[in-house]
Amino acid sequence: MYGWIWRHLPGNAWVRAFTSLVLVLAIVYVLFQYIFPWAEPLLPFNDVTVDQGRGATR
Repeated sequence: MYGWIWRHLPGNAWVRAFTSLVLVLAIVYVLFQYIFPWAEPLLPFNDVTVDQGRGATR
């Protein structure tokens, strides 16, 4: 897959490397700004199911 992307990017190796970097940064930006905030309420990170057992001391 990465080879296919690399072959279809325009320019020489330096231009392709710069374009690849810009694409990666754009994808990371979209993930952190839109996808992760949308998905966060759907994830069970705040569903704590640990109870205090019998004989627990405080």
